[in-house]
Amino acid sequence: MSSLAQHPPLPATTGIGPVALTVADLARSLSFYEDILGLRRWEERAGAVVLGSARAPLLEIVEHPGARPKPPGTTGLYHVALLLPSRRDLGRLLRHLLERGYPLAGAADHLVSEAVYLADPDRNGLELSCDRPPEQWPRVNGRLRMASDPLDLPGVLAAAEEAPWEGIAPETRVGHLHLQVGDLTLARRWYVDRIGFRITAELPGALFLAAGSYHHHLGLNTWTSEHGPPPPGDTAGLRWFTLQVPEATAREALARRLSEAGVALRWEGDAFWVQDPWGHQLVVRG
Repeated sequence: MSSLAQHPPLPATTGIGPVALTVADLARSLSFYEDILGLRRWEERAGAVVLGSARAPLLEIVEHPGARPKPPGTTGLYHVALLLPSRRDLGRLLRHLLERGYPLAGAADHLVSEAVYLADPDRNGLELSCDRPPEQWPRVNGRLRMASDPLDLPGVLAAAEEAPWEGIAPETRVGHLHLQVGDLTLARRWYVDRIGFRITAELPGALFLAAGSYHHHLGLNTWTSEHGPPPPGDTAGLRWFTLQVPEATAREALARRLSEAGVALRWEGDAFWVQDPWGHQLVVRG
């Protein structure tokens, strides 16, 4: 795949929309996503449920009975990041998780955001985060400086104050998606040159990409997946994710650029589906 000029870039209004996950047991997953995370049902159909905040759908969970967790060394989902509107909201959710005794996989201060990590019952990775104000994001030579420093857990919990738990905050949205890929050079060519993201930060074995001035909408890493294959079809994990591009002209330009590069598109109305080199399915819609 040859490198292409990144023109035009994705518009600043671009974001990550709903994400679909495969799970082994729908009832078990609903217990986690509703009771532990506080999501609400938006839509139900045979073997699948759409869940979200009070204002927007966020996740679709689809049952594949007997699905096993994604094998180590494969590409696929690293985590879905649910972005809460404030530190106070993150503190409320963290307090609720601790009160329920649900195990955390980690916590970090990323300088641009604060985050806690956990996994659903199928080991699908989740990040729960809140952003710092953009004017506080540190920059070095035009790039954002991100880190994984220890999180001030007492400070986050104190920010919750005494507000009772009433479910996940209504303004919660999908902040970013983080994928495991097999080759960062290929990933750069695909997501930067072809799709139109820009690189906001780099770490050893990882790229962080965004549209506009956000810190990142997409994370890509090869930490455990370099040269790895996609996971088998009978595993839990990512089914597809949404790239929301509100401007019709920008969606049309992206579709034209991909088609001219020989990338297969599948249209559904004014939205189209495309697959990256590792089989990750994304749907581009307004």
